[in-house]
Order: sequence, then structure tokens, then C-alpha cells
Amino acid sequence: MCVPMQPRLNPKKLLLSKWTAIQPQQKEKHFIVTQIANDSTPIDERDLVTLEAVYTRRSYRVDWHTLLDITQWQQGWH
Repeated sequence: MCVPMQPRLNPKKLLLSKWTAIQPQQKEKHFIVTQIANDSTPIDERDLVTLEAVYTRRSYRVDWHTLLDITQWQQGWH
């Protein structure tokens, strides 16, 4: 039995990375990271990234650590 490994992420390299939602909601399956924190970002928002749904173009701000959860996200488009 093959157990999927947890991805290793560098938050500074997430910009424009592609993600697939494991359980899509409202036809939103594929996402692109469109914004990441920088040095001028307030400290309480430094862990947030903006994900944009490819199909609907809606944006969501999420903690980048949630992308490590293999039950919610898969890196790349599948």
C-alpha cells in the first residue's frame, strides 16, 4: 500500500503554483496562488495566500499551511 507523502512547501515560492481541491465546491476544483505575503504585509497576515479558482475567478484568502493537508489539496492540476 502506497501512502502519499505530505508536500514540502516554501511559502516564498508559492506564487503562481497550481492546486487541485480534493472535494470541489461549486465547480471550483483548480486553483492558482495569485498573491503571497511580503515584508510589508502585517505580521498577522503573513501566513495567508490568495487562491483564485480557475473556473469562477473567485478569490479566497487561506493560511498556506492548509495546502499541506493532503485530504484537502493536491499540488498541481489533476
